[in-house]
Amino acid sequence: MMKPAFPLLVALLLMPLAALPAADAPRPNVLTIVADDLNDWVGCLGGHPDVKTPNIDRLAQRGLLFANAHCAAPVCNPSRVATLTGRRPSSSGVYGNDTVWHEVLPGVATIPQHFKAHGYFVAGGGKVYHHPPGFNRRSDWTEYFDQVFDSHYQTLWARGGDIKSFAFPEGFPLNQLPSVKALAKPPQNPNEFDWGPFDRSDDEMGDAKMVQWAEQLLRQPPPQPFFLAAGIYRPHLPWYAPRKYFDMYPADRVTPPPVKEDDLDDLPAGGQAMAADRAADLVLVKQAGQYQQVLQAYLANITFCDALVGRLLDALDASPAAQNTIIVFWSDNGFHLGEKQHLHKFTLWDRSTRLPLIVVAPGVTREPSRTERPVSFVDLFPTLNELCGLPPVPNLDGVSLVPLLKDPQRAWNQPALTTHGLGNHALRNERWRYIRYADGGEELYDHQDDPHEWTNLAGQPEFASVKAELAKWLPRTDAPNLSPKAKRKKEKATD
Repeated sequence: MMKPAFPLLVALLLMPLAALPAADAPRPNVLTIVADDLNDWVGCLGGHPDVKTPNIDRLAQRGLLFANAHCAAPVCNPSRVATLTGRRPSSSGVYGNDTVWHEVLPGVATIPQHFKAHGYFVAGGGKVYHHPPGFNRRSDWTEYFDQVFDSHYQTLWARGGDIKSFAFPEGFPLNQLPSVKALAKPPQNPNEFDWGPFDRSDDEMGDAKMVQWAEQLLRQPPPQPFFLAAGIYRPHLPWYAPRKYFDMYPADRVTPPPVKEDDLDDLPAGGQAMAADRAADLVLVKQAGQYQQVLQAYLANITFCDALVGRLLDALDASPAAQNTIIVFWSDNGFHLGEKQHLHKFTLWDRSTRLPLIVVAPGVTREPSRTERPVSFVDLFPTLNELCGLPPVPNLDGVSLVPLLKDPQRAWNQPALTTHGLGNHALRNERWRYIRYADGGEELYDHQDDPHEWTNLAGQPEFASVKAELAKWLPRTDAPNLSPKAKRKKEKATD
Protein backbone atom coordinates (compact mmCIF):
# COMPACT_ATOMS: atom_id res chain seq x y z
CA MET A 1 0.00 0.00 0.00
CA MET A 2 1.37 3.43 -0.97
CA LYS A 3 2.39 5.58 1.95
CA PRO A 4 0.59 8.97 1.85
CA ALA A 5 2.90 11.71 0.65
CA PHE A 6 1.16 14.29 2.77
CA PRO A 7 0.13 12.63 6.05
CA LEU A 8 -0.87 15.94 7.67
CA LEU A 9 -3.16 16.78 4.75
CA VAL A 10 -4.72 13.33 4.88
CA ALA A 11 -5.31 13.68 8.63
CA LEU A 12 -6.94 17.06 8.15
CA LEU A 13 -9.25 15.70 5.45
CA LEU A 14 -10.36 12.95 7.81
CA MET A 15 -11.22 15.38 10.65
CA PRO A 16 -14.87 16.19 11.38
CA LEU A 17 -16.03 19.17 9.35
CA ALA A 18 -16.95 21.08 12.53
CA ALA A 19 -13.29 21.07 13.56
CA LEU A 20 -12.12 22.73 10.33
CA PRO A 21 -12.22 26.52 10.54
CA ALA A 22 -13.14 27.82 7.09
CA ALA A 23 -11.12 30.81 5.97
CA ASP A 24 -14.24 32.67 4.83
CA ALA A 25 -16.53 31.51 7.65
CA PRO A 26 -18.49 34.32 9.30
CA ARG A 27 -17.50 35.22 12.80
CA PRO A 28 -19.76 33.64 15.40
CA ASN A 29 -22.33 35.64 17.28
CA VAL A 30 -22.32 35.72 21.08
CA LEU A 31 -25.29 35.55 23.44
CA THR A 32 -24.20 36.08 27.03
CA ILE A 33 -26.81 35.76 29.77
CA VAL A 34 -25.93 37.28 33.15
CA ALA A 35 -27.82 36.43 36.34
CA ASP A 36 -27.46 38.49 39.52
CA ASP A 37 -26.54 37.04 42.94
CA LEU A 38 -27.12 33.48 41.68
CA ASN A 39 -25.07 31.02 43.74
CA ASP A 40 -24.67 27.33 42.92
CA TRP A 41 -28.31 26.51 43.79
CA VAL A 42 -29.03 25.23 40.28
CA GLY A 43 -29.91 21.67 39.38
CA CYS A 44 -26.88 20.91 37.23
CA LEU A 45 -24.55 21.92 40.10
CA GLY A 46 -26.53 20.09 42.78
CA GLY A 47 -26.41 23.12 45.07
CA HIS A 48 -29.90 22.73 46.58
CA PRO A 49 -32.11 19.62 46.65
CA ASP A 50 -35.41 21.49 46.04
CA VAL A 51 -34.42 23.88 43.27
CA LYS A 52 -36.15 23.76 39.88
CA THR A 53 -33.97 25.07 37.04
CA PRO A 54 -34.93 23.03 33.96
CA ASN A 55 -33.72 25.61 31.45
CA ILE A 56 -30.29 26.24 32.95
CA ASP A 57 -29.97 22.47 33.24
CA ARG A 58 -30.84 21.92 29.56
CA LEU A 59 -28.33 24.60 28.60
CA ALA A 60 -25.70 22.64 30.55
CA GLN A 61 -26.62 19.60 28.44
CA ARG A 62 -25.73 21.53 25.28
CA GLY A 63 -22.16 22.48 26.10
CA LEU A 64 -19.54 22.61 28.84
CA LEU A 65 -20.55 23.10 32.48
CA PHE A 66 -17.73 24.58 34.55
CA ALA A 67 -18.55 23.05 37.93
CA ASN A 68 -15.71 24.86 39.73
CA ALA A 69 -16.03 28.42 38.41
CA HIS A 70 -15.49 31.38 40.71
CA CYS A 71 -16.07 35.12 40.54
CA ALA A 72 -13.16 37.54 40.79
CA ALA A 73 -14.96 39.43 43.57
CA PRO A 74 -18.06 38.55 45.66
CA VAL A 75 -19.68 41.94 45.05
CA CYS A 76 -21.68 43.15 42.02
CA ASN A 77 -19.61 46.06 40.70
CA PRO A 78 -16.06 44.72 41.13
CA SER A 79 -17.13 41.30 39.86
CA ARG A 80 -18.73 42.67 36.71
CA VAL A 81 -15.86 45.07 36.10
CA ALA A 82 -13.37 42.21 36.46
CA THR A 83 -15.34 39.94 34.12
CA LEU A 84 -15.94 42.58 31.46
CA THR A 85 -12.38 44.00 31.54
CA GLY A 86 -10.49 40.78 32.23
CA ARG A 87 -8.70 42.49 35.13
CA ARG A 88 -8.91 41.43 38.75
CA PRO A 89 -9.53 43.96 41.54
CA SER A 90 -5.90 43.62 42.59
CA SER A 91 -4.95 44.95 39.13
CA SER A 92 -7.69 47.53 38.60
CA GLY A 93 -8.23 48.92 42.10
CA VAL A 94 -12.02 48.44 41.77
CA TYR A 95 -12.94 46.67 45.02
CA GLY A 96 -16.40 47.98 45.89
CA ASN A 97 -19.80 49.03 44.61
CA ASP A 98 -19.23 52.76 44.88
CA THR A 99 -16.44 53.05 42.29
CA VAL A 100 -17.62 54.32 38.89
CA TRP A 101 -15.23 52.07 37.02
CA HIS A 102 -15.02 53.90 33.67
CA GLU A 103 -14.10 57.15 35.41
CA VAL A 104 -11.10 55.59 37.15
CA LEU A 105 -10.17 53.21 34.31
CA PRO A 106 -10.73 55.39 31.23
CA GLY A 107 -8.32 53.60 28.92
CA VAL A 108 -9.19 50.01 29.82
CA ALA A 109 -10.92 47.95 27.13
CA THR A 110 -14.08 45.99 27.87
CA ILE A 111 -15.61 42.99 26.16
CA PRO A 112 -18.50 44.91 24.54
CA GLN A 113 -16.24 47.81 23.58
CA HIS A 114 -13.70 45.45 22.01
CA PHE A 115 -16.35 43.59 20.03
CA LYS A 116 -17.89 46.86 18.86
CA ALA A 117 -14.49 48.15 17.73
CA HIS A 118 -14.06 45.05 15.56
CA GLY A 119 -17.25 45.17 13.60
CA TYR A 120 -19.82 43.56 15.88
CA PHE A 121 -23.31 44.89 16.50
CA VAL A 122 -23.16 45.11 20.29
CA ALA A 123 -26.48 45.13 22.14
CA GLY A 124 -27.15 44.98 25.84
CA GLY A 125 -30.17 45.01 28.08
CA GLY A 126 -31.02 44.89 31.78
CA LYS A 127 -28.19 44.68 34.30
CA VAL A 128 -24.86 43.97 32.63
CA TYR A 129 -22.65 46.54 34.31
CA HIS A 130 -23.58 47.52 37.89
CA HIS A 131 -27.06 49.05 37.95
CA PRO A 132 -26.74 52.49 39.63
CA PRO A 133 -27.15 55.44 37.25
CA GLY A 134 -23.91 56.32 35.50
CA PHE A 135 -22.18 52.93 35.79
CA ASN A 136 -23.21 51.67 32.34
CA ARG A 137 -20.89 53.31 29.80
CA ARG A 138 -23.25 53.82 26.89
CA SER A 139 -20.49 54.19 24.30
CA ASP A 140 -19.71 50.47 24.74
CA TRP A 141 -22.98 49.57 23.04
CA THR A 142 -24.57 49.90 19.63
CA GLU A 143 -27.98 49.53 21.26
CA TYR A 144 -29.11 49.24 24.87
CA PHE A 145 -32.40 48.39 26.56
CA ASP A 146 -32.48 50.11 29.93
CA GLN A 147 -33.15 48.02 33.00
CA VAL A 148 -36.75 47.99 34.21
CA PHE A 149 -37.07 47.57 37.97
CA ASP A 150 -39.94 46.04 39.94
CA SER A 151 -38.88 47.70 43.20
CA HIS A 152 -40.03 51.21 44.05
CA TYR A 153 -36.69 52.43 45.38
CA GLN A 154 -34.67 51.28 42.37
CA THR A 155 -37.25 52.69 39.97
CA LEU A 156 -37.06 56.08 41.68
CA TRP A 157 -33.26 55.95 41.59
CA ALA A 158 -33.11 55.00 37.91
CA ARG A 159 -35.42 57.90 37.02
CA GLY A 160 -33.24 60.39 38.83
CA GLY A 161 -35.72 60.98 41.65
CA ASP A 162 -34.98 62.10 45.18
CA ILE A 163 -34.07 58.82 46.87
CA LYS A 164 -33.49 60.56 50.19
CA SER A 165 -37.25 61.08 50.44
CA PHE A 166 -38.10 57.49 49.49
CA ALA A 167 -40.86 55.74 51.42
CA PHE A 168 -42.55 52.43 50.67
CA PRO A 169 -46.02 52.81 49.14
CA GLU A 170 -49.15 51.31 50.66
CA GLY A 171 -48.93 47.52 50.92
CA PHE A 172 -45.13 47.41 50.93
CA PRO A 173 -42.81 46.01 52.08
CA LEU A 174 -44.42 42.67 51.36
CA ASN A 175 -42.53 40.99 54.21
CA GLN A 176 -44.14 43.48 56.63
CA LEU A 177 -40.99 43.80 58.74
CA PRO A 178 -41.39 47.00 60.81
CA SER A 179 -37.75 48.07 60.50
CA VAL A 180 -37.90 47.68 56.72
CA LYS A 181 -41.10 49.73 56.55
CA ALA A 182 -39.42 52.41 58.67
CA LEU A 183 -36.23 52.23 56.53
CA ALA A 184 -34.29 51.63 59.73
CA LYS A 185 -31.24 49.45 60.41
CA PRO A 186 -30.97 46.54 60.58
CA PRO A 187 -31.26 45.55 57.79
CA GLN A 188 -28.27 47.27 56.23
CA ASN A 189 -30.19 48.26 53.07
CA PRO A 190 -33.86 48.37 54.10
CA ASN A 191 -34.94 49.95 50.80
CA GLU A 192 -34.36 46.63 49.00
CA PHE A 193 -34.73 44.12 51.85
CA ASP A 194 -38.10 42.73 50.81
CA TRP A 195 -39.63 39.58 49.36
CA GLY A 196 -42.96 38.21 48.32
CA PRO A 197 -45.13 37.18 45.38
CA PHE A 198 -46.56 39.55 42.80
CA ASP A 199 -49.95 38.89 41.25
CA ARG A 200 -48.59 39.61 37.81
CA SER A 201 -47.76 37.63 34.71
CA ASP A 202 -44.15 37.05 33.76
CA ASP A 203 -44.41 39.63 30.97
CA GLU A 204 -45.40 42.34 33.44
CA MET A 205 -42.12 41.98 35.36
CA GLY A 206 -39.10 44.16 34.60
CA ASP A 207 -36.71 41.35 33.67
CA ALA A 208 -39.27 39.94 31.23
CA LYS A 209 -39.49 43.27 29.41
CA MET A 210 -35.75 42.99 28.74
CA VAL A 211 -36.28 39.43 27.50
CA GLN A 212 -39.04 40.59 25.15
CA TRP A 213 -36.61 43.13 23.67
CA ALA A 214 -33.95 40.43 23.24
CA GLU A 215 -36.47 38.05 21.67
CA GLN A 216 -37.28 40.68 19.04
CA LEU A 217 -33.61 41.25 18.27
CA LEU A 218 -33.05 37.51 17.86
CA ARG A 219 -36.06 37.23 15.54
CA GLN A 220 -34.47 39.80 13.25
CA PRO A 221 -30.73 39.81 13.95
CA PRO A 222 -28.54 42.48 12.37
CA PRO A 223 -26.67 41.65 9.16
CA GLN A 224 -23.26 41.76 10.83
CA PRO A 225 -22.14 39.45 13.67
CA PHE A 226 -23.72 40.42 16.97
CA PHE A 227 -22.76 40.36 20.63
CA LEU A 228 -25.90 40.34 22.80
CA ALA A 229 -25.69 40.68 26.60
CA ALA A 230 -28.94 39.94 28.44
CA GLY A 231 -28.73 40.94 32.10
CA ILE A 232 -31.32 39.35 34.39
CA TYR A 233 -31.70 41.05 37.79
CA ARG A 234 -33.00 37.93 39.53
CA PRO A 235 -32.31 36.57 42.11
CA HIS A 236 -31.06 39.92 43.48
CA LEU A 237 -33.00 41.53 46.32
CA PRO A 238 -35.81 42.47 46.57
CA TRP A 239 -37.07 38.96 45.85
CA TYR A 240 -40.18 39.71 43.83
CA ALA A 241 -41.55 37.20 41.34
CA PRO A 242 -44.96 36.11 40.04
CA ARG A 243 -46.91 34.11 42.59
CA LYS A 244 -46.67 30.84 40.66
CA TYR A 245 -42.94 30.64 41.41
CA PHE A 246 -43.49 31.08 45.14
CA ASP A 247 -46.18 28.37 44.97
CA MET A 248 -43.53 25.93 43.72
CA TYR A 249 -41.74 26.21 47.07
CA PRO A 250 -44.10 26.06 50.07
CA ALA A 251 -42.17 27.80 52.83
CA ASP A 252 -42.73 25.07 55.40
CA ARG A 253 -41.30 22.43 53.06
CA VAL A 254 -38.16 24.17 51.81
CA THR A 255 -34.95 22.39 52.83
CA PRO A 256 -32.62 24.73 54.75
CA PRO A 257 -28.92 24.61 53.89
CA PRO A 258 -26.66 22.64 56.23
CA VAL A 259 -25.32 24.92 58.95
CA LYS A 260 -22.83 24.29 61.77
CA GLU A 261 -23.69 26.42 64.76
CA ASP A 262 -20.08 26.87 65.95
CA ASP A 263 -18.76 27.33 62.41
CA LEU A 264 -17.14 30.66 63.22
CA ASP A 265 -15.08 29.46 66.18
CA ASP A 266 -11.98 28.51 64.16
CA LEU A 267 -11.89 31.61 61.95
CA PRO A 268 -9.21 34.30 62.13
CA ALA A 269 -10.17 37.94 62.68
CA GLY A 270 -10.55 38.60 58.95
CA GLY A 271 -13.01 35.75 58.53
CA GLN A 272 -14.91 36.77 61.64
CA ALA A 273 -15.28 40.28 60.25
CA MET A 274 -16.63 39.07 56.90
CA ALA A 275 -19.10 36.75 58.58
CA ALA A 276 -20.24 39.60 60.82
CA ASP A 277 -20.84 41.98 57.92
CA ARG A 278 -24.65 42.30 57.79
CA ALA A 279 -25.02 39.37 60.20
CA ALA A 280 -27.69 41.45 61.94
CA ASP A 281 -29.86 40.99 58.83
CA LEU A 282 -29.93 37.22 59.41
CA VAL A 283 -30.70 37.71 63.11
CA LEU A 284 -33.58 40.03 62.17
CA VAL A 285 -35.01 37.47 59.75
CA LYS A 286 -34.82 34.63 62.25
CA GLN A 287 -36.27 36.67 65.12
CA ALA A 288 -39.17 37.62 62.84
CA GLY A 289 -39.77 33.96 62.04
CA GLN A 290 -39.14 34.56 58.32
CA TYR A 291 -36.09 32.43 57.63
CA GLN A 292 -38.10 29.82 55.71
CA GLN A 293 -39.78 32.61 53.75
CA VAL A 294 -36.36 33.96 52.79
CA LEU A 295 -35.36 30.53 51.46
CA GLN A 296 -38.67 30.27 49.59
CA ALA A 297 -38.24 33.72 48.05
CA TYR A 298 -34.66 33.12 46.92
CA LEU A 299 -35.58 29.79 45.31
CA ALA A 300 -38.69 31.30 43.68
CA ASN A 301 -36.55 34.04 42.16
CA ILE A 302 -34.02 31.50 40.90
CA THR A 303 -36.79 29.61 39.11
CA PHE A 304 -38.20 32.85 37.69
CA CYS A 305 -34.69 33.65 36.41
CA ASP A 306 -34.54 30.15 34.94
CA ALA A 307 -37.82 30.68 33.07
CA LEU A 308 -36.38 33.84 31.51
CA VAL A 309 -33.24 31.96 30.50
CA GLY A 310 -35.50 29.40 28.81
CA ARG A 311 -37.22 32.10 26.79
CA LEU A 312 -33.87 33.45 25.60
CA LEU A 313 -32.74 29.97 24.57
CA ASP A 314 -36.01 29.32 22.74
CA ALA A 315 -35.70 32.64 20.93
CA LEU A 316 -32.16 31.83 19.86
CA ASP A 317 -33.13 28.34 18.71
CA ALA A 318 -35.86 29.86 16.50
CA SER A 319 -33.51 32.57 15.20
CA PRO A 320 -31.64 32.65 11.88
CA ALA A 321 -28.52 32.94 14.05
CA ALA A 322 -29.12 29.66 15.90
CA GLN A 323 -26.34 27.62 14.32
CA ASN A 324 -23.59 30.21 14.63
CA THR A 325 -24.01 31.67 18.12
CA ILE A 326 -21.86 31.07 21.19
CA ILE A 327 -23.84 31.01 24.44
CA VAL A 328 -22.28 31.99 27.77
CA PHE A 329 -24.30 31.86 31.00
CA TRP A 330 -22.80 33.28 34.19
CA SER A 331 -23.56 35.16 37.40
CA ASP A 332 -21.67 37.91 39.18
CA ASN A 333 -21.44 36.46 42.71
CA GLY A 334 -23.04 33.96 45.04
CA PHE A 335 -25.16 34.40 48.14
CA HIS A 336 -25.21 33.01 51.68
CA LEU A 337 -28.54 31.89 53.12
CA GLY A 338 -27.38 31.27 56.70
CA GLU A 339 -24.11 29.43 56.08
CA LYS A 340 -21.30 30.83 58.23
CA GLN A 341 -24.08 32.66 60.14
CA HIS A 342 -24.26 35.03 57.18
CA LEU A 343 -26.91 36.42 54.86
CA HIS A 344 -25.82 38.09 51.61
CA LYS A 345 -22.54 37.83 49.69
CA PHE A 346 -19.34 39.75 50.65
CA THR A 347 -17.26 36.74 51.77
CA LEU A 348 -14.43 34.58 50.43
CA TRP A 349 -16.13 31.20 50.97
CA ASP A 350 -17.60 28.91 48.34
CA ARG A 351 -21.16 30.09 48.86
CA SER A 352 -20.17 33.60 47.75
CA THR A 353 -17.72 32.67 45.00
CA ARG A 354 -18.86 29.44 43.30
CA LEU A 355 -21.24 30.20 40.45
CA PRO A 356 -22.72 28.61 37.37
CA LEU A 357 -20.69 29.01 34.18
CA ILE A 358 -21.88 27.30 31.01
CA VAL A 359 -20.37 27.76 27.56
CA VAL A 360 -21.85 26.42 24.33
CA ALA A 361 -19.50 27.00 21.39
CA PRO A 362 -20.65 25.42 18.09
CA GLY A 363 -17.96 23.22 16.63
CA VAL A 364 -15.83 23.44 19.78
CA THR A 365 -17.73 22.15 22.82
CA ARG A 366 -19.31 18.71 23.03
CA GLU A 367 -22.69 18.05 24.59
CA PRO A 368 -22.98 17.37 27.41
CA SER A 369 -19.64 17.86 29.10
CA ARG A 370 -18.45 18.95 32.53
CA THR A 371 -15.18 19.94 34.10
CA GLU A 372 -14.05 20.33 37.70
CA ARG A 373 -11.02 22.39 36.68
CA PRO A 374 -10.97 25.71 38.60
CA VAL A 375 -11.63 28.74 36.41
CA SER A 376 -12.28 32.44 36.95
CA PHE A 377 -14.66 34.79 35.21
CA VAL A 378 -11.73 36.99 34.20
CA ASP A 379 -11.01 34.16 31.75
CA LEU A 380 -14.07 35.02 29.63
CA PHE A 381 -12.50 37.98 27.80
CA PRO A 382 -9.55 36.05 26.32
CA THR A 383 -11.82 33.06 25.70
CA LEU A 384 -14.32 35.03 23.62
CA ASN A 385 -11.51 36.78 21.76
CA GLU A 386 -10.10 33.43 20.70
CA LEU A 387 -13.45 31.87 19.82
CA CYS A 388 -14.46 34.87 17.70
CA GLY A 389 -11.08 35.51 16.07
CA LEU A 390 -10.64 38.95 17.62
CA PRO A 391 -7.18 40.35 18.32
CA PRO A 392 -5.93 39.73 21.85
CA VAL A 393 -6.05 42.51 24.41
CA PRO A 394 -2.79 43.15 26.31
CA ASN A 395 -2.42 42.88 30.08
CA LEU A 396 -5.44 40.71 30.79
CA ASP A 397 -5.30 38.68 34.00
CA GLY A 398 -7.35 35.81 32.62
CA VAL A 399 -6.39 32.98 30.31
CA SER A 400 -8.34 31.51 27.42
CA LEU A 401 -10.54 28.57 28.33
CA VAL A 402 -10.63 27.26 24.76
CA PRO A 403 -8.27 24.36 25.63
CA LEU A 404 -10.79 23.27 28.29
CA LEU A 405 -13.70 23.76 25.90
CA LYS A 406 -12.00 21.29 23.58
CA ASP A 407 -10.78 18.90 26.28
CA PRO A 408 -12.56 19.41 29.63
CA GLN A 409 -10.33 16.89 31.42
CA ARG A 410 -6.97 18.26 30.32
CA ALA A 411 -4.35 19.24 32.89
CA TRP A 412 -5.09 22.62 34.47
CA ASN A 413 -2.93 23.73 37.36
CA GLN A 414 -3.97 27.37 37.88
CA PRO A 415 -6.39 27.93 40.79
CA ALA A 416 -9.22 30.46 40.70
CA LEU A 417 -8.58 33.69 42.60
CA THR A 418 -11.26 35.75 44.37
CA THR A 419 -10.59 39.08 46.09
CA HIS A 420 -12.79 40.95 48.56
CA GLY A 421 -11.35 44.23 49.69
CA LEU A 422 -7.74 45.32 49.54
CA GLY A 423 -5.37 42.46 50.38
CA ASN A 424 -7.99 39.76 51.08
CA HIS A 425 -7.77 36.81 48.70
CA ALA A 426 -9.06 33.27 48.27
CA LEU A 427 -7.63 30.59 46.00
CA ARG A 428 -9.61 27.54 44.92
CA ASN A 429 -8.32 24.48 43.12
CA GLU A 430 -10.05 21.13 42.69
CA ARG A 431 -9.45 20.07 46.28
CA TRP A 432 -8.54 23.06 48.43
CA ARG A 433 -9.72 26.54 49.32
CA TYR A 434 -7.00 28.76 50.80
CA ILE A 435 -7.82 32.21 52.17
CA ARG A 436 -5.32 34.83 53.26
CA TYR A 437 -6.54 38.08 54.76
CA ALA A 438 -4.79 41.44 54.65
CA ASP A 439 -3.71 41.03 58.27
CA GLY A 440 -2.08 37.65 57.57
CA GLY A 441 -4.92 35.48 58.93
CA GLU A 442 -5.46 32.23 57.08
CA GLU A 443 -8.08 29.58 56.35
CA LEU A 444 -7.67 26.26 54.56
CA TYR A 445 -10.47 23.85 53.66
CA ASP A 446 -10.26 20.38 52.16
CA HIS A 447 -13.24 20.05 49.82
CA GLN A 448 -12.59 16.37 49.41
CA ASP A 449 -13.63 15.75 53.02
CA ASP A 450 -15.23 19.07 53.99
CA PRO A 451 -17.47 20.42 51.20
CA HIS A 452 -19.20 22.85 53.56
CA GLU A 453 -15.93 24.44 54.70
CA TRP A 454 -16.57 23.76 58.36
CA THR A 455 -13.04 22.87 59.51
CA ASN A 456 -10.22 25.39 59.13
CA LEU A 457 -6.97 23.44 58.69
CA ALA A 458 -4.69 26.46 58.24
CA GLY A 459 -3.11 26.15 61.69
CA GLN A 460 -2.13 22.50 61.34
CA PRO A 461 1.55 22.13 60.42
CA GLU A 462 1.01 19.10 58.17
CA PHE A 463 -0.75 21.35 55.65
CA ALA A 464 2.00 23.96 55.43
CA SER A 465 3.11 22.69 52.00
CA VAL A 466 -0.47 22.90 50.65
CA LYS A 467 -0.70 26.52 51.76
CA ALA A 468 2.70 27.36 50.34
CA GLU A 469 1.87 25.87 46.95
CA LEU A 470 -1.39 27.77 46.70
CA ALA A 471 0.16 30.99 48.02
CA LYS A 472 2.36 31.10 44.90
CA TRP A 473 -0.75 32.22 43.01
CA LEU A 474 -1.56 35.19 45.24
CA PRO A 475 -1.21 38.61 43.58
CA ARG A 476 2.30 39.97 43.84
CA THR A 477 0.96 43.47 44.37
CA ASP A 478 -2.44 44.90 45.30
CA ALA A 479 -3.61 48.00 43.44
CA PRO A 480 -4.68 50.87 45.70
CA ASN A 481 -8.41 51.04 46.38
CA LEU A 482 -9.96 53.56 43.98
CA SER A 483 -13.19 53.80 45.95
CA PRO A 484 -14.18 57.40 46.77
CA LYS A 485 -14.86 56.29 50.36
CA ALA A 486 -11.42 54.70 50.64
CA LYS A 487 -9.82 57.84 49.23
CA ARG A 488 -11.62 60.08 51.74
CA LYS A 489 -10.65 57.75 54.57
CA LYS A 490 -7.00 57.83 53.52
CA GLU A 491 -7.01 61.64 53.21
CA LYS A 492 -8.57 61.97 56.66
CA ALA A 493 -5.95 59.67 58.16
CA THR A 494 -3.13 61.82 56.75
CA ASP A 495 -4.59 65.17 57.85
